[in-house]
Amino acid sequence: MSFCKEETSKILAGTRRVVIKIGSAVLTDKEGLDLRVISRLGDQISLLHDRGMDIILVSSGAVAAGCKVLSSCKSKNDLVFKQATSAVGQSRLMHAYDEVFSRFGKITAQILLTRNDLKSRERFINARNTMLQLLEWRAVPIINENDTVAVQELRFGDNDALAVMVLNLVEADLFVNLTSADGVFQKNPLENPDARRISCIRDINAQPLEEMCQGKTHLGSGGMHSKLLAARKAAQLGIPTLIMSGKDRFGLEKAFSGEDLGTWILPLDKSVSSRKFWFAYNQEPAGEILIDRGAARAVFEQNKSLLPAGIVEVRGNFGKGALVKIQEENSARPPAVGLTNYKAAELRLIKGRKSGDIERLIGECLYPEAIHRDNLLVDAVF
Repeated sequence: MSFCKEETSKILAGTRRVVIKIGSAVLTDKEGLDLRVISRLGDQISLLHDRGMDIILVSSGAVAAGCKVLSSCKSKNDLVFKQATSAVGQSRLMHAYDEVFSRFGKITAQILLTRNDLKSRERFINARNTMLQLLEWRAVPIINENDTVAVQELRFGDNDALAVMVLNLVEADLFVNLTSADGVFQKNPLENPDARRISCIRDINAQPLEEMCQGKTHLGSGGMHSKLLAARKAAQLGIPTLIMSGKDRFGLEKAFSGEDLGTWILPLDKSVSSRKFWFAYNQEPAGEILIDRGAARAVFEQNKSLLPAGIVEVRGNFGKGALVKIQEENSARPPAVGLTNYKAAELRLIKGRKSGDIERLIGECLYPEAIHRDNLLVDAVF
């Protein structure tokens, strides 16, 4: 896929606020934190900052940094181990950033988040206000998941997922995902050495992600699949993504000068609202609703509400207002997600029935829709 020079030129010309995610494989080597890489990145990021851009960093590396100073580094998949290792490494990571950015006259600010911080609308707004104040002060916020307190159910899972939530939090113009790879390749380059880099992806929804990005780096938690899922969410929000190597000595400078580096993922023509993005991705679905073909046509193709008549099956036990997954029966179509007007037990009583029957079946009819279209996001990314 050829380089989309015209589109990227327009994107770069209009970029005022950038979220840059830096992966563990970029920041660390076998000795721990690679201070040379951090110094080079600090130099380039400071240059962008001097041009007037707001820069927000989402940085991995705390677990890897902690692991290198501990006598034993086993059981990497154990959550408690990761939490304790992160506690050791986080201060070392921030110290390295402080040292580097201070040389360029920049102030850094540490922000640790859990999914619960963004799941609550009130806390989401508080976090946004804090971020905007820091940006007004021309500070460089450095964000990481608060591994030491996050429980499994409330974790982002990897910093690619966290970075996308930050895009919505700060209303960014561009997402740059720095990794150890030179971009996205047509096939996994570890298994196919002749695989070619893709310069530009205009329609991320049309790409065979599983075929393109099997495998992940040994230091990271996400891999290219996670990065492309994050890019797909960003595209829904109307934000372009650049996936590129963070090891390139002058990579960011070259990319922001318009050179053909990495892979650009362009935003979708029709973006979703910030509110829909927030409720769709800041919490896990509590259940699932299967719908028939007619309801699927109304929801997915005609932007209509989901009525009880189109519901075939209700899975899970959830309350009113819960986020649920909506899937067409016997279809591979990507699901929708939405906030339900009725709890699971009530939906089981009114499924397949007309809205006029709701009051007779459950005693009252507060809403004719099972899920209103204003509380629906189609083609959700999981």
